[in-house]
Amino acid sequence: MQTNRISPALAFAVEHPWAVTESMRAVIAGVLARHVLRVDPDPAVIEAAIATRQQRAAAPPARPGGVALIPVRGVIAPHMNLLSEMSGGTDFDSLTRALHAAAAERPKAIVLDVDSPGGNVAGATEFAREVLKVRAQVPVIAQVSHLMGSAAYWFGACATEIVASPSSLVGAVGVYTIYDDVSKALEAEGVTRHVIAAGEFKGEGVDGGPLSAEARTHREAIVGKYYASFLKDVAAGRGVSVDTVRATYGKGRVLDVDGALQAGMITRVGTLADTLDRLGVAPAAAMTEPAPALARATAQEPATGATAQERAAIIAEQLSLTQRLIEMSL
Repeated sequence: MQTNRISPALAFAVEHPWAVTESMRAVIAGVLARHVLRVDPDPAVIEAAIATRQQRAAAPPARPGGVALIPVRGVIAPHMNLLSEMSGGTDFDSLTRALHAAAAERPKAIVLDVDSPGGNVAGATEFAREVLKVRAQVPVIAQVSHLMGSAAYWFGACATEIVASPSSLVGAVGVYTIYDDVSKALEAEGVTRHVIAAGEFKGEGVDGGPLSAEARTHREAIVGKYYASFLKDVAAGRGVSVDTVRATYGKGRVLDVDGALQAGMITRVGTLADTLDRLGVAPAAAMTEPAPALARATAQEPATGATAQERAAIIAEQLSLTQRLIEMSL
């Protein structure tokens, strides 16, 4: 077993609650499990991660008087890391920069083109409030194509309006965390774990045994606090009460567009093409415009030409996921 530094990706995965759909929770777990089972780094993953970072850094600016289109795909993390890249995701840092860059150009509108199951709670309320601020300067349209779940709905609800394609799913308003009691598994393996800690509550839960009532109450309070922020931000964005969001916005479930429209969770039903047409933009032009910028960036800095330091950092991040996950999940 190789010991490495604790990866920020894994730290957020195991320490912060998640606002993500149930199906994506299994995908995230699978991504982490692959790191445990494969010690040797996969060169293809490394090359893909480098290419993804370079492409995202090359997003073209919005054009004055036009429409800024910002894609939001996959699992959302507070910072971009190998976990979010392998799951096809994005990060709140990049989204915040893109949002402000677009707003600075004073476009006709900013369209957040969302297809995301949500993500980590870290950074969610901050980005939601940035969306609220920007929509006071320029209309922000959250376009659902075809999933806006949990953390994605958290900030999507703060847009000027939400437009969902006919086959979309919307909602999953809720937060959760998971704790596994692995004491019996350790016992079966002949492992007796001793925890030495300073601070009254410092070691609670580290041994993988049952949580005390006090420890469970503490964790429930953390989840409840994030949930309260979620409800408050959605209520502010949609112009309804917190009680309305809690009682009628799916109660943690995703809803189809008919149910979401009836509950007031979305503004209208329509595709991205419909939204762009309503804004007076040719959908084909909007879709193809970023391609030349991405091509230029790739030609200048191909993935195969990444620096040794960049490769080493990604390899170290990939390998470092194992130690902490094994310590907490055996």
